[in-house]
Amino acid sequence: MRVAVLAESFLPHMNGVTGSVLHVLRHLQAEGHETLVIAPKAGDFTADLHGARTALLRSMPLPSYPEVRVVFARAARLAAVLREFRPDVIHLASPFVLGWQGLAAADLLRVPTVAVYQTDIVAYAQKYGLPQATTLVGAHVARLHRRATLTLAPSTASMRQLEELGVDRLRRWGRGVDVERFAPERRSDAWRAAVAPGEVIVGFVGRLAPEKQVADLAVLQTIPGVRLVLVGDGPSRPALEALLPDAHFAGHLSGAALAEAVAGFDVFVHPGESETFGQTIQEALASGVPVVATGTGGPVDLVRSSVDGWLYRPGDLGDLRGRVADLVGDQAKRRAFALAAREGVRHRTWHAVCRDLVGHYETARMLRPIDDALVVRGTTRPSAPALPAPEAPRWRRYVALGDSLTEGLCDSSRMPAGEYRGWADRLARLLAHTTPLGDLRYANLAVRSRRVRDLTREQLPRALALRPDLVSILMGANDLVGHGADPVRLAAELENAVKALRDAGADVLLVTPFLPRRFSARLFARRFSVFAAELRVIAQRHGATLLDLEALPAIGDLAMWGEDRVHLRSRGHRFLAYRAADALGVPDAETLGDLDAALHADDDPPAGRGWVTRHALPWLWRRAQGRTAGDGVLAKHDDYVVIRRGDGIRSPERAR
Repeated sequence: MRVAVLAESFLPHMNGVTGSVLHVLRHLQAEGHETLVIAPKAGDFTADLHGARTALLRSMPLPSYPEVRVVFARAARLAAVLREFRPDVIHLASPFVLGWQGLAAADLLRVPTVAVYQTDIVAYAQKYGLPQATTLVGAHVARLHRRATLTLAPSTASMRQLEELGVDRLRRWGRGVDVERFAPERRSDAWRAAVAPGEVIVGFVGRLAPEKQVADLAVLQTIPGVRLVLVGDGPSRPALEALLPDAHFAGHLSGAALAEAVAGFDVFVHPGESETFGQTIQEALASGVPVVATGTGGPVDLVRSSVDGWLYRPGDLGDLRGRVADLVGDQAKRRAFALAAREGVRHRTWHAVCRDLVGHYETARMLRPIDDALVVRGTTRPSAPALPAPEAPRWRRYVALGDSLTEGLCDSSRMPAGEYRGWADRLARLLAHTTPLGDLRYANLAVRSRRVRDLTREQLPRALALRPDLVSILMGANDLVGHGADPVRLAAELENAVKALRDAGADVLLVTPFLPRRFSARLFARRFSVFAAELRVIAQRHGATLLDLEALPAIGDLAMWGEDRVHLRSRGHRFLAYRAADALGVPDAETLGDLDAALHADDDPPAGRGWVTRHALPWLWRRAQGRTAGDGVLAKHDDYVVIRRGDGIRSPERAR
């Protein structure tokens, strides 16, 4: 195949667009394809172009960012260059100005085009003080990508953005990472000693420009024992050096020097909110470095919050500082996140990603003749062949284990007096609605006041006897608030249950215990945090699905908690159920959750008076007598009940 690459940005200016183009050229050469690069001419360079021909065109610097060059080439000129090369497909790398003219030239020659969306130009216009231009820019981006034969977007956020602009024929195409260059083995004690001896290094790699929001890192300066290290250059560097006087500015690095620096970080931070992907995040993960990134745009697809890093609330610098401080102060958590980071990206090689790219080229080649014929007839073009829909959950037998939270205390929404629903009941109904296999068998063995030892001695044997496909475990809160609780020992005991269930062939959803956002809860916060960190390791070790509620701080909002102050109200149970469904891969769980919350916003009764007499004193009296609220209480579904699709629990029959 003959591939012409029109790159809006190119060497010697190195950025995400240029780096991706170089990787694509290398792969295409290795697979025997011929390539031509048409790009701005901006200076001399010595980089290997992997056999590609070049047509470098006169360009002008962008006034506010002279490293970026803009080509104003006529379509006729581009068509002449392309006609001589005779491409089978034209790859438009981050098209905007040159890419628009390239589309016009492609239409003249009737050559298919694949437009690769890599730069959020609309957000850049806002960052560079041109808000009045954003509407025009958005219209141009939409028009350009609708004109392309096929558009590739790197993340779910960018897919959604383009869909909202009316762009059709969208396909997801991410980026690869060089897992040989970026690896934990590149970590150098000598480099660390030279840059920040004895300190925890929090690093950033990227352009020092307004759209990267590097100034947000100023909130990290006051974290004790931290040294900020910034790798990169750009127009914002002088201002950043004044703002961050104690930071180490390494300048632009590449090759082995860059890999050594990234591997030398203890935490990688990425504050930019306009990233369509976030290649440097992947490189940090491949280097075994946990990442803290903003929870919007491309990073959402790259960082598995509470597994290999944290996603903080966009614009919330207090949350950013808290997430970084959490990792800085917990070396064990950094190690666990680092192992998960490397493991999570090691299969995202450029070879695999570029193999998919060639497949997209073939799709565009198939569609172009159809498009041309339809234009002659005056009809609209068809969509590209649809990708397979994600596989729906296929569980037939679900068992819930736990204490009062899983039993459902305080979730009395639309239930008879004295009965409770709970997040696990709600999750079971969601699973029944979405499974393609018919009815769901559901058992709930949770009982209030139970502890980890009760789960392993009583609930686990019963669960194993039921031979479930899926088991949820939310347990440990009653232990952790007890005198002298040892979260590491408790987690080890719970791990035995997880292992037994996994050995029996069941999938396990492991949920971390959580606390309300009250001052009194701070007494136990460290125990809960240590226990959650242990559960992360357990989930990874045994292949369990983890719902880590440290990554969902909304669960601590007092509006989620019932009048007894220790159990979730219906709103909290709904929130937990849909987050669990999302973790398990239930389609559109987030959207369904928002709809459910809106429909049932008035279900929770207002808190009544008399908390001391109705809740606190009875608890103290039971404790003084050595009793618990769960004494004599049986599991509400100690055997399977049938949940029929389209309905709730309708049948009390015992069915296996």
